[in-house]
Amino acid sequence: MVRRLPKRGFRNIFREEMAIVNLDQLKDFPAGSVIDKASLLAKGTVKKVGRGIKLLGRGEIDRPLTVKLAAVSSGARKKIEAAGGTVLLDS
Repeated sequence: MVRRLPKRGFRNIFREEMAIVNLDQLKDFPAGSVIDKASLLAKGTVKKVGRGIKLLGRGEIDRPLTVKLAAVSSGARKKIEAAGGTVLLDS
C-alpha cells in the first residue's frame, strides 16, 4: 500500500525555524536603543524564538538603532545603516 500512494512535496528535516521580524515592527523602539532577542521578547514582538530571529526589510526606519540578531537581510541592513544605525550578527 505504501508504494501505491503518491508522495508529494519535500520536507527538509534540517530546516531551521527562525522567528521573522520586519522593520515596520521596530517603530516602537526609541532612537539609539539596542534591538536583540531579549528586547523583542520583552516587548512582545516575538512570541517564540526557534533557532534565532531574522530581520527582514519590509517597511521604513527613520531612527538609528543597534541591531544584534542571528540574521539580517541585505535590504534591512542597508535601511538601518542609511538611518545611522549599526548591525551586529549574534550567533
